[in-house]
Amino acid sequence: MTSTLAMDDLLRRLRLGQLASQLPDLIEGARLQKLSYERFLATVLESELAGRDERALLRRMRSARLPLKARLESFDFAFQPSVSERLVQELAQGSYLETATNVVLLGPPGVGKTHLACGLAVRAIETGHTARFTTLRTLIGDLEGLGRRDVKTLRAYLKPDLLIIDEIGYSQLNADHANSLFELVTARYERGSIILTSNLSFNDWGHLLGDDVLASAMLDRLLHHAEVITINGRSYRMRNHIENDHPLTAGGGSN
Repeated sequence: MTSTLAMDDLLRRLRLGQLASQLPDLIEGARLQKLSYERFLATVLESELAGRDERALLRRMRSARLPLKARLESFDFAFQPSVSERLVQELAQGSYLETATNVVLLGPPGVGKTHLACGLAVRAIETGHTARFTTLRTLIGDLEGLGRRDVKTLRAYLKPDLLIIDEIGYSQLNADHANSLFELVTARYERGSIILTSNLSFNDWGHLLGDDVLASAMLDRLLHHAEVITINGRSYRMRNHIENDHPLTAGGGSN
């Protein structure tokens, strides 16, 4: 009979270490249910696969660097009626990722753009896709060397299935930064989806980039395959402020 220590060693050598802690319960359950050898083996393998899937999901979530653990289920569509819940739920199914379609979320600060972006990212991650979140300021800092063909740095933003670029429009870019952003958008064009949030209308992108021609070329690539969601609503932060002043008023919040 194989001893417990020998079994643990076999599991580690087979890289099934997680089963070591679960196997006693699985064996006891098999005895109580009088499982056949085939059913017991299937149960053990299913348990290992479930564990691997869970660990892979956690790795993808960590790699995404999402600033919010926001879910679409917690977005208050009644508070933001300008947002089509039907469209958001269609996007949540993930077909836009298969066609490298972009999602552009426009609106003033506080209306829930980042919440929606992170919620869509969570759905994508849960269905097996990889994602990466960044603000425009952080992205530009990371791509400082792109003009010298910093391929390794660029690859970190090209590899994920979904790239989220948040807070576009809070500061004007210099020529080098604008060109770096353009190169990234061009490199992902029709290869990987981008979700971006901005407080600017498209007419203001020439000022953002400091170059109307470059802005037109970038928007041409971003919007060729894109869903644009414009949020014309009130700020969640302002609602929270009002509700804190009036504690008897019910409600929630968002970013």
